[in-house]
Amino acid sequence: MFDTGAQLLEVREEIDHALARVVESGRFIGGPEVEGFERELAGFLGVRHVVGVGNGTDAITIALCSLGVGPGDDVVVPSFTFYASAEAIPHTGARPVFCDIDPETFCVTAETVERALTPATRAVVCVHLFGRVAPVADLRRMLAGRDVAIVEDAAQAAGARRDGQRAGSLGDAATFSFFPSKNLFGLGDGGAIATDDDDLADMARTLGFHGSRDKTTFTEVGWNSRLDALQAAALRVNLGRLDDWNARRRALAAAYEREGLGTLVGIPGPVPGEEPVHHLYAVRTGDPDGAAQALSETGIGTRSYYRVPVHMQPAMQAWAPAHDLPGTMAAAASNLALPMGPTMGEETAREVVAALRRAVT
Repeated sequence: MFDTGAQLLEVREEIDHALARVVESGRFIGGPEVEGFERELAGFLGVRHVVGVGNGTDAITIALCSLGVGPGDDVVVPSFTFYASAEAIPHTGARPVFCDIDPETFCVTAETVERALTPATRAVVCVHLFGRVAPVADLRRMLAGRDVAIVEDAAQAAGARRDGQRAGSLGDAATFSFFPSKNLFGLGDGGAIATDDDDLADMARTLGFHGSRDKTTFTEVGWNSRLDALQAAALRVNLGRLDDWNARRRALAAAYEREGLGTLVGIPGPVPGEEPVHHLYAVRTGDPDGAAQALSETGIGTRSYYRVPVHMQPAMQAWAPAHDLPGTMAAAASNLALPMGPTMGEETAREVVAALRRAVT
């Protein structure tokens, strides 16, 4: 399903030099590599500030706390997402309120979020799932006049665009994970918060360093959550390749379509103005287990994601919604991710579609 080793080989020499540069400098926490990466990612996204943190989950919690979210507040979040999108919320003292998604795009809509709003809603965690870009502009219009912030969970959408703007520049704040499987990947854990808000960025940086601005006076109860220099050095290399890698992902998606995949399963449909990055290429089928088994027998890897949505996970039972989430349940039951990555090409698409055609006909 993934070929991260081949992708890493493309940048191995550059990364080796970057890591050696850090070791020679002796600056492992903060310093010029982290500052350089934060500046370069901010320029790439088109935002004023990027604050590096320890991982993507911390990024969501710290972003919410920097917005003033806390006990007594509600935060709307989709249930069809990775667990961390919701897990980050209780750590602020707020309550996660689960909303539904569009089972064709796998993302929230203004309508699904609106149905989940409560008088205590203070923020919405808007997840750009599988490399698609959720309709943040629609959310902004729907939320106009309400004191509700939008935090983009862009962990799976680094480099994606909608209406010419990058995912990560659309909300009040955005969060990223640089886990090694992501489109923009590091060599371990790492994360970041992006924003145009000067005060939010300052608070996020403070909270990520034990609640202190000067290492002497501690004004907040914060976290020890910082992006280290080795990760930042590798990320600077990979950021320079990201647009090319994402273009190759889109080329594979187009090859799947040309090979006739859409006649066999439901494929990711186009949304006007959207330029997805296909972190995962998830199709929809009435029998994902059968298709997965048939493909596995020919040596093709697949995976179904989030079969048990977040609101049904044991740790989230206290916040499970009283109403149904039909789009979530449909997506959970029907999705199947096919091989996707920048080192795969036409032959991959041809082989996968041929195997699937034999399985379903």
